[in-house]
Amino acid sequence: MRIHPSPSDIERISTGYDDAPEKSCSLHAEAYTDPLWSELDRHAIIRRSWQWVCHTEKLRNRGAYLTAEVGGVPVFVVRTGDGRLQGFSNVCKHRAMQLLSGEGVLSKIMCPYHGWTYNLDGRLIRAPATEHLVNFEADTVCLDRIQVEEFCGFVFVNLDAGAAPLSRQSGDLADELDFWAPDVEQLTFARRLTYDIHSNWKNVVDNFLECYHCPIAHKDFCTLVDMQTYKVTTHGIYSSHMAEAGTSSNSAYPVDNATVRDHAVWWLWPNTCLMRYPGRGNMIVMQIIPDGPARTLETYDFFLEDPEPVAQEHEAIRYLDEVLQAEDIWLVENVQRGMSTPAFTQGRIVYDPDGSGKSEHGVHHFHGLVLEAYRSMLAA
Repeated sequence: MRIHPSPSDIERISTGYDDAPEKSCSLHAEAYTDPLWSELDRHAIIRRSWQWVCHTEKLRNRGAYLTAEVGGVPVFVVRTGDGRLQGFSNVCKHRAMQLLSGEGVLSKIMCPYHGWTYNLDGRLIRAPATEHLVNFEADTVCLDRIQVEEFCGFVFVNLDAGAAPLSRQSGDLADELDFWAPDVEQLTFARRLTYDIHSNWKNVVDNFLECYHCPIAHKDFCTLVDMQTYKVTTHGIYSSHMAEAGTSSNSAYPVDNATVRDHAVWWLWPNTCLMRYPGRGNMIVMQIIPDGPARTLETYDFFLEDPEPVAQEHEAIRYLDEVLQAEDIWLVENVQRGMSTPAFTQGRIVYDPDGSGKSEHGVHHFHGLVLEAYRSMLAA
């Protein structure tokens, strides 16, 4: 599969896009349906961007580790003996066996294939039956390192060794999260929801980045928040989506005695969504994982004040799972089908200079970052 676009590929896919959202069309449908762009998404976007792994609570103790996959590459993160976080490719240097699975606590890393053993800094400390090898020095062997960063109570990794730190790339995001969700690091994991969606991942992101569709498709949600206060603001590699909670009863889930009174949501390039809904202290992390031209895997992780949700939180989770997500999945799967027909090439971006929820400038911002990533492959 070709993964380096030609200049003509880039010109074709960017035709109609304009830096000014009020003049711009969306990405071409081809970007959502052609395997070329799906492979490019993996190599030019996912493997070169900061990817969410977990809440810091998973890796607070020394020896704690967690495995993940980033753009098809198995990785793991571990808390070393001196308290640092280290990230590595989850591949043995002997015969490419996957070293670890799941999560847990360990003092050393032993390959389940031939017993090659590494310390928590990734250096090989034991290789059975290698004493007769010529030009082999075990202490020169080390697992491939990847970048890892603790950011606002969460752990992120990046396969691109030259990528700038997330804290630098993300501008004022840390300050926003600290203001709107100062309790993130004290929250604890409570629930995970998983979804297998028959749509390109960029359709899923597009849908998340605008509430133009909300009055039509999410009528219950529009009683949960005051849509007149909904505002979308774009910044660098993220966008914020803010609204006040509704002032009357709603049909989504009960928010009696809520301590969080605002709907505060952030999208972080390219596929992480941080959401704080009305209710008790909470943070929901949605990870949008590309898996081919027309398939997306999605996880919803709920971090709450307690590991067991209270009754109102159970209702909130039920609403998000059975109502809001069901509505959105139906939308993006139908959009994907439409994009796969000759009837659609691209559409206009709807723009409101006041940045209201009816505006699609957040989608336009995402498309600009996608095109920038694609163009970066021309020089690679």
